[in-house]
Amino acid sequence: MNIKAIGFYIGHILRIEGILLVPALLIAMYRQEIAAFQGFGITILAVLAAGMLLLLVCSRKEGKESGKWSAHFGGDIHAKEGFVITALGWIVLSLFGALPFYVSGSIPKFIDCWFETVSGFTTTGATILGEIESLPMSILYWRSFTHWIGGMGVLVFLLAIIPMSKGTGETFHILRAESPGPSVGKLTPRLRHTARILYLIYIVLTVVMVVLLLLGGMPLFDAVTTAFGTAGTGGFSIKNASIAAYDSLYLQIVIGVFMLIFGINFNVFYLVLCGRMAQAFKNEELRIYLGIILGSTLAIAINTMPQFSGFGEALHHSFFQVSSIMTTTGFATVDFNLWPQLSRMILVFLTIIGACAGSTGGGIKVARLVILGKSLKGAMQRMLRPRTVKAVCMDGKLLDDHVVHGVFAYMTAFVFICIVSILTVALENYDMESTVTAVFACIGNVGPGLSMVGPMGNFADFSVMSKLVLTADMLIGRLEIFPFLLLFSPTTWKSRT
Repeated sequence: MNIKAIGFYIGHILRIEGILLVPALLIAMYRQEIAAFQGFGITILAVLAAGMLLLLVCSRKEGKESGKWSAHFGGDIHAKEGFVITALGWIVLSLFGALPFYVSGSIPKFIDCWFETVSGFTTTGATILGEIESLPMSILYWRSFTHWIGGMGVLVFLLAIIPMSKGTGETFHILRAESPGPSVGKLTPRLRHTARILYLIYIVLTVVMVVLLLLGGMPLFDAVTTAFGTAGTGGFSIKNASIAAYDSLYLQIVIGVFMLIFGINFNVFYLVLCGRMAQAFKNEELRIYLGIILGSTLAIAINTMPQFSGFGEALHHSFFQVSSIMTTTGFATVDFNLWPQLSRMILVFLTIIGACAGSTGGGIKVARLVILGKSLKGAMQRMLRPRTVKAVCMDGKLLDDHVVHGVFAYMTAFVFICIVSILTVALENYDMESTVTAVFACIGNVGPGLSMVGPMGNFADFSVMSKLVLTADMLIGRLEIFPFLLLFSPTTWKSRT
């Protein structure tokens, strides 16, 4: 295990976090929010000090006489270092990111601060706050900005702006550990260019959304924070009533459409930019993703029509909530906790399914469902014809066996973690809907569940133990299970021989 490499990367992560905290500090200074200004100021000093200390200890000198420090570290990193860097990086990022809430007094208990921050960075959107609008503007900004940071991934951002290696490709292990989906590939031969392209698409889509929201009459601060929550598919709103606070059909449609867009694999956008439209729209996962959204929207609209003034209004709210839940954003225009049982169950299943691989959305991903379905079909055919060899393909390409086996391993771990989490949270004796959907909402990075954790509820009443379990579920869901589990495996920490 290359400990210096791990410290080197985490040092850079902390340094970047310190820089990303500066806009919130400036907002607090401009708004004369004294407590928040102190909170952000102390946090920035602590983050930068910790980051620079790690870089000082873990970097190496270029030469004995030069006295200059290299931008690199000694030795290579392999898969296990990549997983450890990713898991530890997200934990450290969240612990320091929670300090502004705690130091400013905006959230009195540190466990609640950490829950809120992990929920932000993992783009879950689950909250312990009942009153949101009374928080300082700078705190609201940082709370929403954590979604945007976590949506694409802080390590992808790190790879995009800093030359972290000497071109040997070891940073691919980090991209692989942080990126969502059953398999990860590079858009370009150079990993740094791939990271830059992903972030360029991310930034452009965010800016376009802000402009469209401004054209609909939304205030600038609201537009920016809403775009952060939508782009990261997070769902933190600066309003107590979420998006229902904006009584505008135009604004709600714009947000609903962009939630759907950010739930699409970013590789599809890259193909569109390259002029390969036909290839982009032949993507199997994309077609199934859009099909699930269309079918669920129509089913819920028909089922909920008696609760609205007509089919048009039912269709509008149905589309928004299906887009919000399937992309694991978590915004709400209505209290879907009051919808008929069929509609609520559809939303629960969408919570588990999630968005596309390679998007900012959570859940188990549509791609995994496609692979599972094709594997099941192949297994059934082999039962009838034992000598049949049926390969699993996606988009006309043969999938490696390790990808298919990885999907089955992921699903096994997912089910096991859900069972353990539900049984642990069940010790509090809350109703089944609250207990089960709280776990699904956190591990799926969705945010709202049903009953007490519905769109108009929150997670404040859970005990410290349950909040720790749910916080771990959020990290596990965002990191696709394995980086977090490998962090606690003794084999991971053994030295290579």
